[in-house]
Amino acid sequence: MMERRRTDAALLVLLLGHLISALEVPLDLPQPPTITHQSPKDYIIDPRENIIIHCEAKGKPHPSFSWTRNGTHFDIDQEPKVAMRPRSGTLVVDISGEKAEHYEGVYQCTARNEHGTAVSNNIVIRQSRSPLWSKERNEPIVVQEGVSLVLQCRPPAGLPPPIIFWMDNNFQRLPQSSRVSQALNGDLYFSNVLKEDSRNDYICYARFPHTQTIQQKQPITVRVLNQAPVDERKPTFLIPSGPSSSKMVLRGQVLEMECIAEGLPTPEISWTKVSGDLPAKRTSFLHYQKTLRIVNVSESDSGDYRCTARNRLGSVHHTIRVAVKAAPYWISGPPRNLVLAPRETGLLICRASGTPKPTITWAMNGIPIENSPKDLSRKVEDDTVMFTDVQTGSSAVYQCNVSNEYGYLLSNAFVNVLSEPPRVLTQANKVYQVIRNHRALIDCSSFGSPIPKITWFKESRSSTLDGDPYILHDNGTLEVHVAQARNSGKYTCVARNTLGIYENHVYLEVKEPTRILKQPEYKVVQRGRSVEFECKVKHDPSLIPTMTWLKDNGELPDDERFIVDSDSLTIADVIENDEGVYTCIMNTSLDHDSASAELTVVDRPDAPTDLELTDQRERSVQLTWTPGDEHNSPIQKFLIQYEDSLHHRGHWHNLTEVPGTKTTARLKLSPFIHYTFRVLALNAVGLSHPSFPSRMYKTNAAAPDENPTGVEGYGTEHDNLVITWKPLSGLQSNGPGLQYKVMWRQKEVDKEWTSVTVANVSKFVVSGTPTFVPYELKVQAVNEHGTGPEPAIAHGHSGEDLPVAAPDNVQVLVLNSSLAEVHWDPLPAKAIRGHLKGYKVYYWRERSLHKHNPHHVEKQILTFSGNHSHGMLPGLHPFSLYSFNIRVYNGKGEGPPSPSQQFETPEGVPGIPSSLIITNPNLDSLTLEWAPPHDRNGRLTGYTLKYQPVNNSNELGPVKEVALPANETSVTLLNLKYSTRYKFYLNAKTVRGAGPAISQEAVTIMDEGKLAVASRQVDIATQGWFIGLMCAIALLILILLIICFIQRNKGGKYPVKEKEDAHTDPEFQPMKDDDCTFGEYSDNEDHKPLKGSRTPSNGTVKRDDSDDSLVDYGEGGDGQFNEDGSFIGQYSGKSASRETAEGHESSEAPSPINAMNSLNSFV
Repeated sequence: MMERRRTDAALLVLLLGHLISALEVPLDLPQPPTITHQSPKDYIIDPRENIIIHCEAKGKPHPSFSWTRNGTHFDIDQEPKVAMRPRSGTLVVDISGEKAEHYEGVYQCTARNEHGTAVSNNIVIRQSRSPLWSKERNEPIVVQEGVSLVLQCRPPAGLPPPIIFWMDNNFQRLPQSSRVSQALNGDLYFSNVLKEDSRNDYICYARFPHTQTIQQKQPITVRVLNQAPVDERKPTFLIPSGPSSSKMVLRGQVLEMECIAEGLPTPEISWTKVSGDLPAKRTSFLHYQKTLRIVNVSESDSGDYRCTARNRLGSVHHTIRVAVKAAPYWISGPPRNLVLAPRETGLLICRASGTPKPTITWAMNGIPIENSPKDLSRKVEDDTVMFTDVQTGSSAVYQCNVSNEYGYLLSNAFVNVLSEPPRVLTQANKVYQVIRNHRALIDCSSFGSPIPKITWFKESRSSTLDGDPYILHDNGTLEVHVAQARNSGKYTCVARNTLGIYENHVYLEVKEPTRILKQPEYKVVQRGRSVEFECKVKHDPSLIPTMTWLKDNGELPDDERFIVDSDSLTIADVIENDEGVYTCIMNTSLDHDSASAELTVVDRPDAPTDLELTDQRERSVQLTWTPGDEHNSPIQKFLIQYEDSLHHRGHWHNLTEVPGTKTTARLKLSPFIHYTFRVLALNAVGLSHPSFPSRMYKTNAAAPDENPTGVEGYGTEHDNLVITWKPLSGLQSNGPGLQYKVMWRQKEVDKEWTSVTVANVSKFVVSGTPTFVPYELKVQAVNEHGTGPEPAIAHGHSGEDLPVAAPDNVQVLVLNSSLAEVHWDPLPAKAIRGHLKGYKVYYWRERSLHKHNPHHVEKQILTFSGNHSHGMLPGLHPFSLYSFNIRVYNGKGEGPPSPSQQFETPEGVPGIPSSLIITNPNLDSLTLEWAPPHDRNGRLTGYTLKYQPVNNSNELGPVKEVALPANETSVTLLNLKYSTRYKFYLNAKTVRGAGPAISQEAVTIMDEGKLAVASRQVDIATQGWFIGLMCAIALLILILLIICFIQRNKGGKYPVKEKEDAHTDPEFQPMKDDDCTFGEYSDNEDHKPLKGSRTPSNGTVKRDDSDDSLVDYGEGGDGQFNEDGSFIGQYSGKSASRETAEGHESSEAPSPINAMNSLNSFV
């Protein structure tokens, strides 16, 4: 026996492969019937509509259908109102003229073909019912306030049960609370009644969902009496009764338990599970904690539950014992169809559970298996049917029935014995697309008997795909756990069994993920403005994206203010209803990404309301108000303003501010004001509109609380005193008849105050006062109700007059040639006769001490503010005579000057010489002429001349210095280098030293022609005279060529031509005077001056007999003529500027002056 069990266990393990890898049989192959659709087991029908009982099945050949009713054959042909749909087992019952209840019963469908028979569940057909409420008369219910009450509904039994709710005559739901609530059975419970519960329209309604009908009970009247107060009492349960109860619930259903208690005050209900914790995710509390609801009940929910009702007088408990039963349910799913090849082995497993444990029965083709033909290849053991060494023709449908007292399960599973080569059912060349880094599943759905073995290849098929990163599932699906771009390509699925082989090609494309690069951000925007949410997205370019915007997970409002662009959402003219969470969703055919952001709309707060004045006192009042809507921006503060309709009607003034957390303020008030208050709220957006004004609050008049401020005393004339003050405002007057008592006395002279009372002014003038004496002043406020407090003493002076004296003991100390210091004794206050402002020093330069300088009389003023006794006079001219005097000044003006005094400034260094001119430039000498400095600042002792050569790179050579006497204004420098640029510096000297130098540059001439150069180095090639010289030379050459051409035309033959005939490579030959050729000339005349010419200082050269101007020239070059005597040479030369600076260093350079003379003599 033990050995048999081991064999069976091994067989079971072997056969599990067929169970796990059950195949879907293609419909073109023979197969037993399979039911694909049927009506529910408990089928409640609407009696107003036709009855349709579904039964659909597939098979090869297509199955035929039959029905049983209440366990016996249902002959459809005998039922004229019943029809079966073609190629279907579905029944259609026409109930017109019939009662639906005639067709109530238990129906079962059978589908059969030559390979087997399948049966449906038992389908119980019941007609839905919504019976009418029985007529009854409800007597009014009269109860004492505070007692409990139950209003019974008791609806008629319906199928399915009705939904209960309580309403009034206006079809408004009656309000419910922890005190008043509806029980699960529909009754209305009052834990205690109140006076307001009195009404005559408590109506219970029953809605029957299947027929969508509503019925109502007769209204119930409740009258609550208040004859005597009811004592408070601890809770007691209205339902359930007693300390404990029990409840049974089926697995998978909803468990609802309720505890309703009465008491005064109203009890609160709480729940606990005695033997553990409540399942948080499946638990909810309804009806104000009175109902405990647990969904999808499991066996773990059985146990004791305790509800507790509690008020301040005590508590009461009730325990509900819950038992969980279970109708049969599948443990690992229903039995699966089995396809076997001949001589193969397989299993049908029908594994289920339930409470109590269900019984399992088997049938074959609808007949109990024990009554079926014997089959040696089949063995039944409890929930398993084992098949070994099956043979062709043993196909059949097996039924497994699992049942207990709470229900049953019926499942069909066929055994199909086939011999089929493999085929792949997945579409050929199918393209799978997946997002990178996601899982890719490539199908290879196949069929064959025996079951085909699946292998996969990629691209070249060099090796099978087995192992990382690939996973091959039992159903042939190839999984790439984390797909990458390299996994894209062509895949081949190969299915093979003993009967053949089949290939299928599919393709995998790995796409880039869709990602939101810039997410929308949280926005706070003021109402009326615009806001933009950005949502920038990156996606695979081969996928077509679709951008969708949601508001609060719903569609955007249909409003033109919402503008959706490719990567943004703009909301114009934002309103409060636009607040919410906005989500952008980017969808492609493969994936999506989303991001959300919240929009908060802010605005100025609404105006405060309900202003109320309380706690009214003589000088204060309490103001309270109700804040308006903050509009999502907290109120920072409240501004309280007032209007004084007595003095300033229509004008609002700020009174005080209070923090935004307060809604009351104690306001300090002034007498004699007719107050009206208003409040404004301020948040981060701005101020609200003002509230409506409060009622008027009048304060009584009183004596002034304060006196004028800003009391001052001063004089506008030398014999008066003007007293001024800042008048009180109407708010400060405290009463009618406001006046000012002005008081004054001379300080330290008068003991008694002189006073005068004035009104409607802010100053008073006292005449006949001494000049500039101190006074003590007071101004006091007075009205019809008294005087203000004792005023403070202010100080002032009577009017000023001009000072009567000049400073004494004036002295001067000359510090250097440009600075002197003056001293004086300060004047006494009596002589100043006013507020001392300072001293003014008037000084002027009389003349220079040098006889050649002009006379100066330009006065200057230096002011020294305050009580000074000395000061500095800067910026003086050296070697000059100055005069000065000093005056004191006050607010009225200046006093008389002190006697004028004089002082001399010592010599200083001289100024720059007035001019420096270069004249008579020669080959090795030139003359400098200058004018003495304009500002000699002393007696000149001489001049210093420094000079040094400058080369083409502007580098300075050695400095030479020449001392010159003071009476000289020119000097000739000898032994200079010809054609050299020099820089000269000249300054004058006194006994105090040398002054600044004037500089100049000049160039010595180049040859005996005394060709002058500019006083500063320039670029000769850019000078006008040089361009003129070049034009003149070109003109002369042109004239020469014309003359030679004329001579040649007369028959002469040039030696040049003869030379050309004699020599293959002719050289340049000098022309002779007698035959129009150039003769040779020596360079010993380069430095001889041209007769009759002169060299002006501007560097130009002029001839007495010609208008041509020649300054510079180029070096001579080779010249040639063509065979016809025309000139073919070229005139070339070096840079004129370089030769100007450096001179003629080569004896080969001919003088342009000599060349010019030669040309003139030739002509």
